Amino acid sequence: MCPASGWLVASPSMTRVYRPRRSCLAVPGSSSRFLDKAQGLPCDEVFLDLEDAVAPTAKIAARGNVIEALNSGEWGDKLRAVRVNDVTTAWAYRDVIDVVAGTAANLDVIVLPKVTDPSHVTWLDLLLTQVEKDLGQPVGRIGIEAQIEDASGLAAVDAIAAASARLEALVFGPADFMASLGMRSLKVGAQPAGYAGDAFHYPLMRILVAARSHGLQAIDGPHARIADLDGLAQVTSSVAALGYDGKWVVHPGQIETVNEAFTPGAEEYERAELILETYQYHTAQEQRGAAVLDGEMIDEATSKLALATAVKGRAAGLVRTRRPDQPSTPQPVSASTSPSVSDSPDSSA
Repeated sequence: MCPASGWLVASPSMTRVYRPRRSCLAVPGSSSRFLDKAQGLPCDEVFLDLEDAVAPTAKIAARGNVIEALNSGEWGDKLRAVRVNDVTTAWAYRDVIDVVAGTAANLDVIVLPKVTDPSHVTWLDLLLTQVEKDLGQPVGRIGIEAQIEDASGLAAVDAIAAASARLEALVFGPADFMASLGMRSLKVGAQPAGYAGDAFHYPLMRILVAARSHGLQAIDGPHARIADLDGLAQVTSSVAALGYDGKWVVHPGQIETVNEAFTPGAEEYERAELILETYQYHTAQEQRGAAVLDGEMIDEATSKLALATAVKGRAAGLVRTRRPDQPSTPQPVSASTSPSVSDSPDSSA
């Protein structure tokens, strides 16, 4: 099912247009074959990689491949992103200048890896602004996703999340993060042997809180064990339940599992829309702050919870099948004419 952009928020703290990122597919910029194949895959975002997936000797050629793919490819509704090299390298500034100048309007987002300080994001924002002005493009059109990949980045994540109005998402990078902390594991994203708890709950939650406090999406990193779809489903369902918006995928075979985990179930989506519609009816028509829907009290807090589910469902293309019964002719508003709602808790007053 093709996702649709345009809904304003996925949570009350988000004010940007919500563009779905359930599955974010990594594609090496050095492989023309993979760049061609990625165009027909059902991921929400595709990021063409100039960083870790490309050998140092292939970096410059990969830039040309990426520019050609973005300009000539059929990407449909996908978000089109490029991961440049990090700011400490000799390739970063030319990655940004060449790719943005070479792709014009065919690029949506720059993914900036190994962000350890807000100045990294500020640098990219300034450079993008200069290139956009030089090209005569709208300033600020190209967004930024910042990867938090080590202890320094996590320690500064709140300042990083506030560093630019271009920021759209924070992305957790588990491999470098594990290395920076010295975790005892050789499997990316796997719990370190001998540790009884969840070693990733703290960084995941801290990134999520920083993202939401600044109106950003939160994206989990990849599950490197490609054939382990059961394990992928488990970890993806966990971060989706926590509140994350999506996850990186490194193989086409992972896309369906990840999309499913980040798409609300039909009943959950239906319930969320009913809550929003019923709450709107009661606040606007009956001037009440609370109501009862199918035996459960709903109020402003309930509507905020429902909003997150409803917007993700809409973005995933889900369609409603049930609506509250509305009065067919004008009549005095009462509990009996409210949409599928019993009397509100304060009706006896």
